[in-house]
Amino acid sequence: MHSTNLLLEEPIRMASILEPSKTSFFPAMTKIVGTLGPKSRSVDTISACLKAGMSVARFDFSWGDAAYHQETLENLKLAIKSTKKLCAVMLDTVGPELQVVNKSETTLSLEENGTVVLTPHHGQEASSSLLPINFSGLAKAVTPGATIFVGQYLFTGSETTSVWLEVSEVKGDDVVCIIKNTATLAGSLFTLHCSQIHIDLPTLSDEDKDVIRKWGAPNKIDFLSLSYTRHAEDVRQAREFLSKLGDLSQTQIFAKIENVEGLNHFDEILAEADGIILSRGNLGIDLPPEKVFNQDLYYKRTVKYVGEPMTHLESIASSAVRAAIKVKASVIICFTSSGRAARLISKYRPSMPVLSVVIPRLKTNQLRWSFTGAFEARQSLIVRGLFPMLADPRHPAESTSATNESVLKVALDHGKASGVIKSHDRVVVCQKMGDSSVVKIIELED
Repeated sequence: MHSTNLLLEEPIRMASILEPSKTSFFPAMTKIVGTLGPKSRSVDTISACLKAGMSVARFDFSWGDAAYHQETLENLKLAIKSTKKLCAVMLDTVGPELQVVNKSETTLSLEENGTVVLTPHHGQEASSSLLPINFSGLAKAVTPGATIFVGQYLFTGSETTSVWLEVSEVKGDDVVCIIKNTATLAGSLFTLHCSQIHIDLPTLSDEDKDVIRKWGAPNKIDFLSLSYTRHAEDVRQAREFLSKLGDLSQTQIFAKIENVEGLNHFDEILAEADGIILSRGNLGIDLPPEKVFNQDLYYKRTVKYVGEPMTHLESIASSAVRAAIKVKASVIICFTSSGRAARLISKYRPSMPVLSVVIPRLKTNQLRWSFTGAFEARQSLIVRGLFPMLADPRHPAESTSATNESVLKVALDHGKASGVIKSHDRVVVCQKMGDSSVVKIIELED
């Protein structure tokens, strides 16, 4: 007697199970942005970071000059060449960050219930009773009872290297504070954060612009991390500035949300930025630490914002992911020029990797011809589950003859060599054919 049960789910194919797996070229779906600092700037260390999965290198200009970071960047280039691992570059601005300046690097001991003065006079030496700061308007921004944080980032109450201060009075440009916990501050600079208080400083400072112009532009940075973004206008002004710097018109801007003011304008900032960085350390000062990521709410809002009717690209992207899940595809291959289609696919969080095949485009400035695509490929390195591959412009994306080598064959061969695609696997391909976008399923032979 025949079974009347319906087969609701595609079974895993035995041939795929029996074939031995290789060590995957794709180490993780989640991408790693690594900050290259004093202990992570040698060629050997950077090479180890690349092999461990770092796909974006962050250069933090809160410390170190352009020459220092250039030396690190040259080491990164050598590491990329030796490991053959692609890595994008992110410049992190200083922004309106308040800092305590300790030029002599004297170790400062602060005792609970003691008093310390914050002063804008840089010429004075830091001591346990006097902390020079880099902002002359603090006295106008705070009132008695306000809380100020100095030291490391997220504070749980058990650290002895960070301190909470409570403003007791304002004297001219000086702010007198009561020390709320015993702490020892060591180093040349400490972050100073005023809880839920507006600081009247530009998000993109003149110093930031100078660094972007002299270091970011010559090095053709892929991402700009815009520290202390508080309004959508901050992003618009930064984009306008980048647009005047040649190749940086392609640089993506990631708005860094670090305080309640930025959170209050989150939706409008999201509409303007290419990405969002939530600085949990600084947000954990403005808010109770346990309130920094509400993942359930974040997911529900993301789904809600897709809405209906979907755009053409959104529909194709969601269909590609749905098809990949239904047929248990080992990988999704997406052909793209701008990278947008691949990013939309990643937005739906497929369980399998997405191979983003960037097709170069020919452009001219009336003086010479050049191919685009390198920026778009590198910028995929920051997106969850995307693994970029820059196509050879001599190979067509869709071959008209079985004997011609196509970009699809190159992509499949790359997937096989890296171990992510095996014989008898199914692969979902998302590409343009003429004026139409199509999603197709390929089942591989031996």
